[in-house]
Amino acid sequence: MDGLSLQLESRRDRLLAELRALPSLGVLLSGGVDSAVMAKAAFLALGEKAVAFTGVSDSLAEGELQQARSVAERIGIRHEIIATQEQASPEYRRNAPDRCFHCKTELYTKAQEIAQRLGVTHLANGANADDVGDHRPGMRAARDFDVLSPLLSAGLTKEEVRALARHWELPVAEKPAAPCLASRVAYGVEVTPKRLKKIDAAEQWLREHGVSPVRVRLHAGEVARIEAPPEWIARLAADPLRSQLNQHLTALGFTFVTIDLGGFRSGSLNAAAPVDQLERISDFGFQRAHKML
Repeated sequence: MDGLSLQLESRRDRLLAELRALPSLGVLLSGGVDSAVMAKAAFLALGEKAVAFTGVSDSLAEGELQQARSVAERIGIRHEIIATQEQASPEYRRNAPDRCFHCKTELYTKAQEIAQRLGVTHLANGANADDVGDHRPGMRAARDFDVLSPLLSAGLTKEEVRALARHWELPVAEKPAAPCLASRVAYGVEVTPKRLKKIDAAEQWLREHGVSPVRVRLHAGEVARIEAPPEWIARLAADPLRSQLNQHLTALGFTFVTIDLGGFRSGSLNAAAPVDQLERISDFGFQRAHKML
């Protein structure tokens, strides 16, 4: 036994077997735990026929590129950096609920071009079984570009992915989810490099003061809505931290600084989006569209 449950061993073996059936694979490596496990599995299964791709743009938070580089180096997988230009797309900038579709379309377009140049036959993302039913417009772009989701195909849940990351001694095993900075901008508010930069700086300041996980959501009028763990709400609202926080964020360009009494929660901006505009992964339909070759 290697410390994994029988179910997880079975799913890991299924994942590796499916990957070995591919001629080669490019993994979209963000630096998070899902894509890191995907990159590790690809390297174990395919060796030098596996390559990691990391997209870099204004929406990537400070430190994330270095994290991706560190993960790739730890794994031993070849690592290619892709400069993406999603800001050039009016559809991306207008920030409707399908923003992620336009971002991923740019990423997959650039990744596919590099993959073809390197002779890499397939691309894969880090979607897992717990993503089914969530709002994931980027998965429509994955279908459009025939991007595989091997973790999902193998039935691996988020906790199982973390367990594999610990088993493979990956440094991001316990890393909290870190979606792109654009996900902090309220739908309908234009995504701009200036706004992304100040969101990043605000979150960095809060993390430096011990607040984690944390999100700084930007709403119309340059209003900052801070989501923090419940135990931090009273501390953020009390001096001296309250005045320091307000002074720092207003200096960054936020007009008002607010603290959300609901606390930290992923995807909270989706609550304000019309239900008919939220795209969700269908387990059956998605599995059929991404049957491994």
